Amino acid sequence: MNQEVAAKRLSELGNATRLAIFRYLVKVGPEGVPVGQIQKALEIPASTLSHHISRLVSVGLIKQQRASRTLYCTTQYDSLRELIDFLQSECCAGVPECK
Repeated sequence: MNQEVAAKRLSELGNATRLAIFRYLVKVGPEGVPVGQIQKALEIPASTLSHHISRLVSVGLIKQQRASRTLYCTTQYDSLRELIDFLQSECCAGVPECK
């Protein structure tokens, strides 16, 4: 992962509402949940939720899939792992006892 992609992802997670949405999706697991369930659980107005979800989708942190009339959101765990790995990649560089 390059620094620009990491910065964009971290920027989107820097918003309290988007961070709450992302954390909720991480908690529910890889099967994801309908958008309506996110709205109900986090008490976010539909138009606001749609805006925040689209921002998370745009940086690859979540994806949306339609099943009939229901729109599901799921965490992109590979993107999350890449971001975590990027943040840890130079952790304690040159300090062997730190790792």
